[in-house]
Amino acid sequence: MAKYETVIGLEVHVELKTLTKIFCPSSTTFGGDPNTHVCPVCLGLPGVLPVMNKKVLEYAIRVGLALNCQIAAFSKFDRKNYYYPDLPKNYQISQYDLPIAEHGHLNVELDGVEKRVGITRVHMEEDAGKLVHQGTISTTPYTLVDYNRTGVPLVEIVSDPDLRSPEEARAYLEKLKAIIQYTGVSDCKMEEGSLRCDANISVRPAGSTTLGTKAEIKNMNSFKALQRALHYEVERQIEVLEEGGRVVQETRTWDEAKGVTLSMRSKEHAHDYRYLPDPDLVPMVIDRGWVEEIRSALPELPDQRKDRYVREYGLPEYDAAVITSSKEMADYFERCLSGYANAKSVSNWVMGDLTRLLNAGGMEITRCRIAPDQLAGMLRLLDSGTISGKIAKTVFEEMFETGKDPDSIVKEKGLVQISDQGAIEAAVDQALAANPKVVEDFRAGKEKALGFLVGQVMKVTRGKANPEMVNSIIREKLR
Repeated sequence: MAKYETVIGLEVHVELKTLTKIFCPSSTTFGGDPNTHVCPVCLGLPGVLPVMNKKVLEYAIRVGLALNCQIAAFSKFDRKNYYYPDLPKNYQISQYDLPIAEHGHLNVELDGVEKRVGITRVHMEEDAGKLVHQGTISTTPYTLVDYNRTGVPLVEIVSDPDLRSPEEARAYLEKLKAIIQYTGVSDCKMEEGSLRCDANISVRPAGSTTLGTKAEIKNMNSFKALQRALHYEVERQIEVLEEGGRVVQETRTWDEAKGVTLSMRSKEHAHDYRYLPDPDLVPMVIDRGWVEEIRSALPELPDQRKDRYVREYGLPEYDAAVITSSKEMADYFERCLSGYANAKSVSNWVMGDLTRLLNAGGMEITRCRIAPDQLAGMLRLLDSGTISGKIAKTVFEEMFETGKDPDSIVKEKGLVQISDQGAIEAAVDQALAANPKVVEDFRAGKEKALGFLVGQVMKVTRGKANPEMVNSIIREKLR
């Protein structure tokens, strides 16, 4: 592996969150019965004309600005000609030589090292439909076509070939997704196809400046799949070269179950899409004043929010980066702070127990049953000594399962922390009497014996005793 360098570039398709399609008034709502969100325009019927959705242009400019791109003063749409069953017009309306935005960048951080990745271009286009493979009729396979997605507006974001490992590619895609979500132009739901990624990958001898022959891996729809597919492809291409073979330029697909990429079609020669300016859509002259209005309305983006968390809340950079990597998580974190001012405590619970439970349940934070004010309330109970740290974890899990308030859970389950001196002393006496050997070990200088004795007291009190008082009383009695 050390003999070779990996070169990766990503093409990311993002569905824009408009109410209607890019060139017609049909709905963009996900799902629905097949072929119900369609009209003569997106079905490509004879005699129809496309009409540009201005909100798509606004969103595309917003994406370009968020990615530090230069916004074109003059842009146009082109016809990308090819035949495929889910493309009703036999061409796709896209952009070729005059895209809406070019020459941008974003910064990614991996293992504490920051790297700038160039953005070649951002362009607008319409989505294609969806093939539904139904099965067989008399042993003959058949496929149906759902045109609901046809004409849904996309922006395609093409990176420079600046990525040098599958890990860098994943970090780039995660950062890009976060930025797009912050702009509000897309929900970026990869499981619904709102964000899809094609990866171009090649290997070359270390130190070489000439690009190797690339393979394109189509339609990655998860970070894990992207990383695994790229690792496999690096090893496959190196193995081909080491055995004296030649890497073929081709399009490949990722088989998640088998953990391999598979050849789909050869691309030995550049595919001629016969691009031509779309005669039904006038070119766009972009008003500079409008661009600046869109720029001024951009929300706080992940890097800006991270810096603010470090500066205003005193969070470590790691905490701030993790929390701001998701707009929903950052919003949740800030709402918690409105009821509880200790930012580090909130970040510990959000990054720790909350994230663990969400991941275990395969849930997004938007579906979390614990409201921000409930988490803040539980932390106030912890600070006041009403519950212990151990009890807090029990309360937190119950809140996550039921959505109940922490006060109600503590009351229902009798979880109030014992801070009564006499009650704790009685439990300590019981633990000391039951463990004379451990008492002698402690007196002989074995500090670890203290932890065992504290644990015995907590067992007697069912975890309700104030641990600081338990520790102090044991030490005093054994002095």
